[in-house]
Amino acid sequence: MGGYSLRKIKSREELKKIVENLKREGKIIVFTNGCFEILHPGHIEILERAKSLGDILIVGINSDNSVKKIKGEKKIILSEESRLRIISSLEMVDYVILFDEDTPENLIAELKPDIHVKGGDYKINNLPEAKIVESYGGKIYIIPLLKEFSTTKIIERILELYK
Repeated sequence: MGGYSLRKIKSREELKKIVENLKREGKIIVFTNGCFEILHPGHIEILERAKSLGDILIVGINSDNSVKKIKGEKKIILSEESRLRIISSLEMVDYVILFDEDTPENLIAELKPDIHVKGGDYKINNLPEAKIVESYGGKIYIIPLLKEFSTTKIIERILELYK
């Protein structure tokens, strides 16, 4: 795998330095995260809307280990390498980072993005990372989901079609 999009994939140390420099330049940093098992229009909507809130969009992607812990062994549809490659290829995404924890709390505490975006299946009061974002003065935006799109619904539809 080569190409420009792979240069968007960063380690924590690389991304911390990049974010520090961008903040010094006055850029607004937006962060969102997810598993992205199967990319669909609902994901695209959230990513586009997240990007519109600032200058730089960073997407945290749950590692395979993290997905297994959260959703179970059978939920790995595409490997973390595949998911990183797909998300990094999207025009609205500036940087991508893999994280191994169940939530992006530690990553957010390190990067301190100006804005943290989540999909509408979350509420601020049940968002584990909300306290961290609020502690340094960041903002949280919950973007309504496109109801007709979800990974679970897509998988169910595929299974129904191929019975």
